[in-house]
Amino acid sequence: MKLIRKGKVKDVYDLGDGRVLFHFSDRISAFDVKMNTLIPQKGEVLCKFADYWFNTLGTHHHMLALEGNDKMIAKNTDIIPLECVVRGYFYGSLLERYNNGLLPSSTLPGDFRPIMAAKLIEPIFDPTTKSEEHDIPVSENEALSAGILSRQEFDYLKGTSISLYKKMSSIAERAGFIIADVKFEFGRDRSKGDILLADSLGPDEYRLWLSSDYQPGKVQESYDKQLLRDWLIKTGFKDKIDKLRQKAQKPDPPDIPAELVSELTRRYVFAYERITGRKL
Repeated sequence: MKLIRKGKVKDVYDLGDGRVLFHFSDRISAFDVKMNTLIPQKGEVLCKFADYWFNTLGTHHHMLALEGNDKMIAKNTDIIPLECVVRGYFYGSLLERYNNGLLPSSTLPGDFRPIMAAKLIEPIFDPTTKSEEHDIPVSENEALSAGILSRQEFDYLKGTSISLYKKMSSIAERAGFIIADVKFEFGRDRSKGDILLADSLGPDEYRLWLSSDYQPGKVQESYDKQLLRDWLIKTGFKDKIDKLRQKAQKPDPPDIPAELVSELTRRYVFAYERITGRKL
């Protein structure tokens, strides 16, 4: 078993027979900075959430089996270097780009009122580059001109991503949650060439809110790692990241307070059990 990649959250191993093993750690990252503090049970939640979604959404995927509580065996695919982001609400980087004048006018329909956390009239496909450092929004023309994939493949990823988001949203809504946005990754099957839903699918890939707490016009309470992002913004750490990014540097991560660690674990577990109907 050979280590292929040690990511900010997952470690990927080549099993040498066309399969890979994903180890979901308790590590957590935010704003492309890996924290030193671990979040207990996070790896188990991410692994089992991935298993739930892959087996529930009814689409071709790369997962083959789970191993233990925090490991997944999957087909070794050639990952398409595009983060397929779908946004259903006016929040996160979509809101940030709008406020900074960086959002193309064609992104939002003319009759949409740009209120923080407002539900979009229709979900928006908002892909980015795939990077271990910092993902950057990319237009359809940019993706095609870069030779990342063909127009037919781009259309397939766009249509599939929006369809999967709608399915996930429907399931989450029945459990009392809102999925504000989600990031999908796809890979090509090395033996057949088919495009498969790949990588992972859990609270590190989507923004999750309780329906009962939802209120447009304000910052939403999140049941994902947005809770950590909000704390980093409040403490000024996000400002440090932005300043050092201009110099291609990153600041040393702060220690996450024990009470925040405990609350992150509680919310991860609560969301998993509520949506899946399974006990961890």
